[in-house]
Amino acid sequence: MSKESKNMIVPKLRFPEFRDNGEWKVNPLKDIAVELKEKVGNESYKLMSITSGVGLVSQIEKFGREIAGESVKNYLIINKGDFAYNKSSTKLYPEGEIAMLENEENGAVPNSIFTCFRFNPEYIIPCFVKYPFLNNIHGRWLRSFIAVGARANGALQVNSKDLFSLLISYPELPEQQKIASCLSSLNDLITAENQKLDALKAHKKGLMQQLFPAEGEKVPKLRFAEFRGSGEWEEKKLGDVIEIKGRIGYRGYTIEDIVDKGEGAISLSPSNFNDGSLVFEKSTYISWEKYEESPEIMLNEGYTVLVKTGSSFGKAAFVNKLYEKVTINPQIVVLKPFKIHDFFLFLLVSNTSIQNQIKKAVVGGAIPTLSQHSISKFKIFVPSIKEQQKIASCLSSLDEFITSQAEKIEALKEHKKGLMQGLFPKG
Repeated sequence: MSKESKNMIVPKLRFPEFRDNGEWKVNPLKDIAVELKEKVGNESYKLMSITSGVGLVSQIEKFGREIAGESVKNYLIINKGDFAYNKSSTKLYPEGEIAMLENEENGAVPNSIFTCFRFNPEYIIPCFVKYPFLNNIHGRWLRSFIAVGARANGALQVNSKDLFSLLISYPELPEQQKIASCLSSLNDLITAENQKLDALKAHKKGLMQQLFPAEGEKVPKLRFAEFRGSGEWEEKKLGDVIEIKGRIGYRGYTIEDIVDKGEGAISLSPSNFNDGSLVFEKSTYISWEKYEESPEIMLNEGYTVLVKTGSSFGKAAFVNKLYEKVTINPQIVVLKPFKIHDFFLFLLVSNTSIQNQIKKAVVGGAIPTLSQHSISKFKIFVPSIKEQQKIASCLSSLDEFITSQAEKIEALKEHKKGLMQGLFPKG
């Protein structure tokens, strides 16, 4: 690689057997692929759409039904290994997404927002070139051709001529196959690890259903051996075992109170909630003066926080580790345990019984709202502190496995991202 000219089209990473193969070829899409224009007519095909970041899926999977109506006869036919460009802008693909049909032998897509094409097999292996499209090579190319705000019926106005002028770089077929096989194996590994993660989450959900009493019951179906003769769990009101604190009245804040990171404390919002945990990558900060004005809602490790207002109402998270000062915004309440194990409280609030009570207690309207008074009246059943600790310890250990598995998947995704950057030339 060090002997190659910097101007040559070559990737940073190359398999040993291809290091002396020279530079990759570069051709416009129109020279190595053909546009597909055959329409469904009176034939029957599975109707497809694109889910951003996922690719081509059936309309039934995406919308719950087929939405074509009479327009289905004008849908474009695609076969396995063909590509479809969706002119709809998404967050992941602002200039539209290109996806390969992989899991079906054939299908059909709306001609109104899709342009479809098939690569010449003498030049391109489809499972190789799908990766540059995943990396948005087409988006970077099309940016200079798409007028700002240019849309027709919700779709970007993209001229097929501009799309088919897209430059594609590629090596000889054996090297394409090697790259595709490498990345496909990594995809299979990520899929398998995701399945493990889903299994762990399902196991946790099942355990929670077993370790907490079902609706109308006072003892759980599953109990640790040392507590099987301990009798029924005790009925209480949630307000009997916690303090509930929220930001109210003059202690709300305005845009003038918002500051840059490092100049104040995090103001927790529903966007910081992630599957029972808190994430702080994207946070709003408020001034130290506003933070210190309300000491009762400053977060400490061991608290549970609950969304009480808006579309995310009922979401709960456990405050595990804090590396910055954190308070809450008016959409959140803090649940401070004083007669209950801290993590057991979080599990209780996340469980079906309280979640069902939350749904019943929410006041409707434009903005769903849960009052602190109604939260305090929720009916709960609790065992002894020792049994609470045992349940909390069991499920906390399982959470650690789940977190570790999620981190493993993220590391694999980062590895794949780095591989893709290395195995394909910049462009």
